[in-house]
Amino acid sequence: MKSMTGYGKGTVTRENRELTIELKTVNHRFLDISTKIPRAFIACEDVIRNGIAKGLSRGHVDVFLNYALTGESDKRVTVDVALARSYVEAAHLLSVTFPELHHDFNINALMHANEVVSLEQQQENADVLREMVAEAVELAVKDLNAMRETEGEALRKDLLGKIERMEQLLCQVKSYAPLVAEQYRDKLRARLAEALQDVQLDESKLANEVCFFADKSCIDEEITRLETHIAHSRAILSSDEPVGRRLDFLVQEFNRETNTICSKSSCLELTNVALEMKNEIEKIREQVQNLE
Repeated sequence: MKSMTGYGKGTVTRENRELTIELKTVNHRFLDISTKIPRAFIACEDVIRNGIAKGLSRGHVDVFLNYALTGESDKRVTVDVALARSYVEAAHLLSVTFPELHHDFNINALMHANEVVSLEQQQENADVLREMVAEAVELAVKDLNAMRETEGEALRKDLLGKIERMEQLLCQVKSYAPLVAEQYRDKLRARLAEALQDVQLDESKLANEVCFFADKSCIDEEITRLETHIAHSRAILSSDEPVGRRLDFLVQEFNRETNTICSKSSCLELTNVALEMKNEIEKIREQVQNLE
């Protein structure tokens, strides 16, 4: 189980070249990759995306690429001798034509003349660059997942603790559930006795009303489903596969059943426990958002 938050770095060196890929991830419903790479590596973007997709299933990923020479520069200075000769001849012609002008044309001026001296960079081998990018991405994803697994284990323990708390609260719900009909019968009897005073109370009608209310407020199905969801949550949390989406669905089911219990409850104690369950479910939901 992995968290969706993490950082990973991969560096590859070939001869006098060093390429580094850095990955930074945060929560996202799907796999969303944002590349921040030099223009010279735009053609390698598919290699980056494919490499990341092999190791991650979802999360927002920021990709940073740094490429540098670690040894002798691969840039070369070239001189256009023919053009330089033309500049020299032009300078000589001007000095002869305008002898009254100071003649300060020298090597330094010639080197600064337009296009006489140029800087050229050797052509990179595209296949080698793609290989370096692929290897660096693989290393970065491995480093990232190591960090995400460590955080994921911490989240697993925290979620298991919250699931256990949910189970404890559900036990309290089960203990209060039978009291709902009893409390309703006692309250109804007291109200009717107060309203009717000396008139004889029809016990059969009272029993029918209580039975109708008990059937309407019965939460046995909700309790059973919550027990199933708790067991399912534990099974999912024991998996090494991405579990975020499945747990996110279960959190919605937890909320649905707990809301139903709250709506059916006329018992203050039961309502308070159900509200505490909703609070615990919200904590679970926040943590599940961090899981891949």
